[in-house]
Amino acid sequence: VQLQASGGGLVQTGGALRLACAASGRTDGITAMGWFRQAPGKGREFVATIRWPRGDFYYADSVKGRFTISRDKSKNTAYLQMNSLKHEDTAIYYCATNARYTIPIVSSLRRPETYDYWGQGTLVTVSS
Repeated sequence: VQLQASGGGLVQTGGALRLACAASGRTDGITAMGWFRQAPGKGREFVATIRWPRGDFYYADSVKGRFTISRDKSKNTAYLQMNSLKHEDTAIYYCATNARYTIPIVSSLRRPETYDYWGQGTLVTVSS
């Protein structure tokens, strides 16, 4: 599976961006797609994820109410709509997918090791 992330850029505080993550290759085993981010000097952190079959979604507390994850199964694409952006949202955003055919349990969704394939990352910069 190959993942192509897009949509990053420079935006002012309070602005919005929409990220997209398109999967290609052997996509029939996809069961979840998630977004993680890594800010300068910090570790990678979970942002949001969506389980593919039902479309149930989960968010980090830091983005809940501001970010919305969605998916288009026909396009094998996940989206992350980011509103009310803050300076602390500045990071490289990575999309990732679990393509093991078995749906991951909810408690595992925030862990990077749950995901097999990772995109190249897209930079989001929020100016204060």
